[in-house]
Amino acid sequence: MTEDSQRNFRSVYYEKVGFRGVEEKKSLEILLKDDRLDIEKLCTFSQRFPLPSMYRALVWKVLLGILPPHHESHAQVMMYRKEQYSDVLHALKVVRFVNDATPQVEVYLRMYQLESGKLPRNPSFPLKPEDEVFLAIAKAMEEMVEDSVDCYWITRCFVNQLNKYRDSLPQLPKAFEQYLNLEDSRLLSHLKMCSAVSRLPYDLWFKRCFAGCLPESSLQRVWDKVIPQDSSDAIVSKAIDLWHKHCGTPVHSA
Repeated sequence: MTEDSQRNFRSVYYEKVGFRGVEEKKSLEILLKDDRLDIEKLCTFSQRFPLPSMYRALVWKVLLGILPPHHESHAQVMMYRKEQYSDVLHALKVVRFVNDATPQVEVYLRMYQLESGKLPRNPSFPLKPEDEVFLAIAKAMEEMVEDSVDCYWITRCFVNQLNKYRDSLPQLPKAFEQYLNLEDSRLLSHLKMCSAVSRLPYDLWFKRCFAGCLPESSLQRVWDKVIPQDSSDAIVSKAIDLWHKHCGTPVHSA
């Protein structure tokens, strides 16, 4: 029996006896032991399987480019990340945009605004829609990642990852409706009869990547698929392809 067939047999066996994911966890541990982490293999793994909680933050940091592939550089790079975090936080305190009583997610937002050159002139200025998106994602991330430095960097890079696909967002509601029609046409017909389709919270779903909409355990699995850049391309492309296939070419792109 070949190594692959043995692994497949063990995976099926473990699933049947209630230990789903045992082989996947072992496979990930093997990948993480490599002296130079294979980004492509980590992307493939996160696309196919849920990441174990104990390794999720590490894999996310590597896939988002917060940490380099080489293990020996991780400690030094994270030291730089912490120093940058402290410097930005200190600057915000000096200009009195944040203080010790400021909620942590708002601190992350102000840090992100300062680093991206979007800090308003006054902290009392109303938040923009994209700020609300950042806060929602930061709040969800805070429940998943304990360390504040890790939480900020992962949130920051994750939001930047989502921003790459902002232009595709208006196409996703139609793609969703068509995909729902393929999966459960009766449900879609019922939603249309109730005039509920146009009232679905698409902005919450797609702009916030389901932050505040799904429980933490489900949200983590969704974000596992979005974090790798190749996977994000596949998700958006799949949605657009389904729309083109079943709804035709959008007018604005003709």
